Amino acid sequence: MSVTNKKLNVLMYAGTGATISSVKHTTWSLRRLLGPHYAVLTVTGDQILNEPWSATCALLVFPGGADLGYCRTLNGEGNRRIMQYVQLGGKYLGLCAGGYYGCARCEFEVGRKGMEVVGSRELGFYPGTCRGLAFEGFVYHSEAGTRAAEISVNGAAFGSEAVPGRLKVYYNGGGVFVHAEKYKNQGVEVLASYAEDLAVESGEGKAAVVYCTNLNASEPSAHYDYAAVVTALREDETKRTDFMKACLTKLGLQVSQETEAVPILSRLHLSSSQPSNVSELLASWHEQGVLSKRDDGTETIEGENDRFILHQAGRWDMNDIQEALPSNSPTSQAQADDKPPDSLIDYNTIPKHLVAHESSLPSGKETPHFNHHAFFSNLSSYHSQQKESSGDFGKTLLYGEVVTSTSTLLEKNTTWLSNLPDGFTATATTQVAGRGRGTNVWVSPPGSLMFSTVLRHSLSLSTKAPVVFVQYIIAMAIVAGIQGYEKGGYNRIPVRLKWPNDIYALDPTVPEKDEKKYVKIGGILVNSSYAGGDYTLVCGIGLNVSNPSPTTSLSLLAQKLNLPPFTLERLLASILANFEGLYTRFCRTGWDKEFQGLYYGAWLHTDQIVVLETEGGARARIKGITSDWGLLVAEEVVGEEGRVTGKRFALQSDSNSFDFFRGLLRRKM
Repeated sequence: MSVTNKKLNVLMYAGTGATISSVKHTTWSLRRLLGPHYAVLTVTGDQILNEPWSATCALLVFPGGADLGYCRTLNGEGNRRIMQYVQLGGKYLGLCAGGYYGCARCEFEVGRKGMEVVGSRELGFYPGTCRGLAFEGFVYHSEAGTRAAEISVNGAAFGSEAVPGRLKVYYNGGGVFVHAEKYKNQGVEVLASYAEDLAVESGEGKAAVVYCTNLNASEPSAHYDYAAVVTALREDETKRTDFMKACLTKLGLQVSQETEAVPILSRLHLSSSQPSNVSELLASWHEQGVLSKRDDGTETIEGENDRFILHQAGRWDMNDIQEALPSNSPTSQAQADDKPPDSLIDYNTIPKHLVAHESSLPSGKETPHFNHHAFFSNLSSYHSQQKESSGDFGKTLLYGEVVTSTSTLLEKNTTWLSNLPDGFTATATTQVAGRGRGTNVWVSPPGSLMFSTVLRHSLSLSTKAPVVFVQYIIAMAIVAGIQGYEKGGYNRIPVRLKWPNDIYALDPTVPEKDEKKYVKIGGILVNSSYAGGDYTLVCGIGLNVSNPSPTTSLSLLAQKLNLPPFTLERLLASILANFEGLYTRFCRTGWDKEFQGLYYGAWLHTDQIVVLETEGGARARIKGITSDWGLLVAEEVVGEEGRVTGKRFALQSDSNSFDFFRGLLRRKM
């Protein structure tokens, strides 16, 4: 048995030196071009230095900024790790400052006092010099030097890929790859050249974008009239997108054929199995001052992170919508600035519209991608099968077709969270800002089940039922919810647990005669806060149910067993009912032998040999977790035969990372 090393993360450096605007725009662009095949995430310098990011990284991106900041952070060990990643087949994409940084030498504004940056660079993916400014006028943290620079594309370099011959690109401080044509015998291929005269000597050719054989691609994207620059760039938007797609394809990434549109946040629907519960909940929010009425009669929840505007089901005032649109929302941007709706959006500033369903459940017309009647009907049935369940988990539901993040909506609005009942669950069809643990954030394409459930765990239970075990309870509930979905074969769905918080499944595409391989299909993120004698937990789950990208799906596993596909509503109900049943029993018995047996029966690690970086590289065999604080237990072994020395280790799940692909257990920062 092994685990398939599918690289699903595109990591964007956002540490010292990177500018916020470059990080945001590059992240947005790559998510449009690569979703849903990859998770486009930001990564800090500390994470590059200390976390096992390379095993799951399909592309490492360095955006615009100031590359001296990159050097200060990563020279030495950081660059050694980046170079090792690339030498083992990883991909590097440098944009503007990232282009300078990936060369053997940087020459920037030579001779200009206060601006000159000259020196060698450690990565040296491009063996020569990147020299700037290609065009004069650059000013740090300003658009004063921007221009719509025209480039000529080397179509032959892209083979059968359709690329434009010429196009305009955004330029603000980039350089030219000096004498690029002379490095052909060292694996350098010019993908595009500046079509205009340059302000610096470029040697042979005027290379703007280069590809260094199976190592990297760099694109230093190229003012006096900023409005004219924007107009020129907009005219070439399609060409620019096609060119970027071709570059990403040349780097070996799977690019979406249709560019992903920027989603617009939808209404949130608050409902309950008993609609009167919604009325009672709203009344309690009024009493606690969480829900307040403004002078114009509008009811709002002013959260610490989000603002919610309350609407009654069946009533939708267009004046309310127009008033709520901020200056950077899609509609108002298009109207006020003549910008396309498909543009960079700060979702946190957009008010969220909350529709309260106090008399009936949302109709199929209101929520076409989620059937509330099916969910609550199945929830009642599954709860009735639990020996220890009061039926609270999932009883009150918050659903949105497109949301920022179910976890963020709950966790980051702490006052509202403190007034939500136990088992309150938020779910969505699409998340635009999903969250995960470390750099291992799960991709949430359409067809994923994404939800977060509120839970309060009393401090008085700590001796018998420590809060750390809740993540293991959720993991077991997911397995139980999948395998107990329906009688007739779902119990044979091959899903397993990776310590401490990931869900894996047997890859159905691997022939039965070959070695079994497991791939990730989901993850768990539990965030906690403490107040008044209780831990408040927001338990977030992401699970790929019906989309074959980026690894596999539960429905493909069901299909291989000739079973009907899973539905999101029914699976959510099954998992929530199992979660409540297991959690209620856990509070009564603690982590007893029965729980331990259930957990070991579903996990992947029994007797796996790993290397413990935290213990000087000692080799150890995984034996289980402790019954008191849920620590991972490993016993030291030596020699090829794995002889036990008698030394044992206990490792915390919140400070260590399990790198399956390298058999490595290392400390997390």
